[in-house]
Amino acid sequence: MKDLLCEIRDCKVCADHLPLGARPIIEANVNSKIVLISQAPGRVVHESGIAWNDQSGKKLREWLGVDDATFYNEDNFAILPMGFCYPGKAKTGDLPPRKECAPLWHDKVWEEMGSVKLKIIIGSYAANYYLGKQTNLTEKVHNYSEYLPEFWPVPHPSPVNRFWRMKNPWFEEKTVPKLQDKIAEILS
Repeated sequence: MKDLLCEIRDCKVCADHLPLGARPIIEANVNSKIVLISQAPGRVVHESGIAWNDQSGKKLREWLGVDDATFYNEDNFAILPMGFCYPGKAKTGDLPPRKECAPLWHDKVWEEMGSVKLKIIIGSYAANYYLGKQTNLTEKVHNYSEYLPEFWPVPHPSPVNRFWRMKNPWFEEKTVPKLQDKIAEILS
């Protein structure tokens, strides 16, 4: 696994398409129990090199019911984005993750991981890749139990998605407490 992570972190496959250059962000080890499959790191994460070290990460840890030490312990959580590098800015939010990463690296990472109890799918890019495009993200999140025990889809915790959360209060009122219970059960 260590060799694979070094290879991924050295990847430059799409560097010419990245406004700030390649800086692949991935965290995992063979003992990771929960895998967070998200879209791509934002500019702040690109600059710090620390996954989810931004406002989105703050909200995500709140949803998961964990503190920073628990979150950044790779025995607990692996971080496997759809695109490992910051893709650049769009009109609203960031550009989509680069399409090269997931097909190139995800299967190789899965081959190394043997302790995974849950894969949390964060946002529509990961949801469409892993759960198919038959339904939209809101339907997937609302019907999360259909994807258990392997997957648990959630919206992206970005501040840009605050309107989604306002239109769908059931997520934080009813689903998040169940997700926190599941996380606590896996990590206990």
